[in-house]
Amino acid sequence: MKKENQKEKNKCRKWKIAFFWVLGILVISLLTKGFYLYTLFQGDAKSIGKKAVDFLNQTYLAGSNDKVSLKEAKRLPNGIYEIKMNFKGREFISYVSPDGKMFFPRGQEMKIEKKSASFPSPTPKKTCKDLKKSDSPLLEAFVVSKCPFGLQMERILNEIVKNIPQLKKYIKVEYIGEIKGNEIVSMHGKEEAEENLRQICIREEQKEKFWNYISCHIKKGEVEKCLKSAKIDEKKLKECMEKKGLSYAKKDFENQKKYNITGSPTLVLNGEKVSEFDFGGRSAEAVKTLLCCGFKKKPDFCNITLSTEKANIGFAESYSGEKSSSGSCK
Repeated sequence: MKKENQKEKNKCRKWKIAFFWVLGILVISLLTKGFYLYTLFQGDAKSIGKKAVDFLNQTYLAGSNDKVSLKEAKRLPNGIYEIKMNFKGREFISYVSPDGKMFFPRGQEMKIEKKSASFPSPTPKKTCKDLKKSDSPLLEAFVVSKCPFGLQMERILNEIVKNIPQLKKYIKVEYIGEIKGNEIVSMHGKEEAEENLRQICIREEQKEKFWNYISCHIKKGEVEKCLKSAKIDEKKLKECMEKKGLSYAKKDFENQKKYNITGSPTLVLNGEKVSEFDFGGRSAEAVKTLLCCGFKKKPDFCNITLSTEKANIGFAESYSGEKSSSGSCK
């Protein structure tokens, strides 16, 4: 009987302890205006910035004397957190998703709680003379059509083509994905896969209208409106998407595998991966400069100066104006 009473007392004591722990945590949460996770997900940019920096230092730089430091963290109008960091004297910008769970370092996307084997180590900045040259260079831009940063790159390339049409033939937009069964799949679902295929078909069979369609689509993603404004032959497009489209997409995916493309956007110049950030970042002038560095003899039109402003990410009516620069979808 005594043993049973003692068990009941111990059980009651445990519940009392648990109750006071919970009560204490609730009191603290009221005094501090919420739990840590509450502030993390509700917009405490500094906390998210610190978490991103700690994540890098405790995983990729564990055991190293070189550490990443936080310079500034802020929330952009679209809800994404912009994190400015320093590493060995160089500043770089990364992003964290609005819910605080996904980290977008340069060229990658990863869960912030985990280490990703594909995270790139800092590499020396390349200059024009370091890039492979050609009489007729080719800049391949690998994207997916619904990725905010893929749209940002399409916007940049559209700005280049619009202002220096001579560069159009040296630019090719390619798409990331794979073929499963008799259809293509993409990282952001069926709607994106369909749009990727649509843009591939326009590029291959109505190439003179490709940039007209892109310049419209990057604004609001209004497919029907853009098909009409770009004067796309919709019957021809439908036939392509039902028949030849897969064979065109397959070539893109083969190139994706060849260059080991993992993020949207990724640039390849004359068969070698390159970074727009070595030349100024996500702006028309930076990417134009990068492309022109691929010529053995730089043409006169490469001397035309374009916008140095960072292009808007996602769907946007204008070329620039929002606070945005780097990032990638993977």
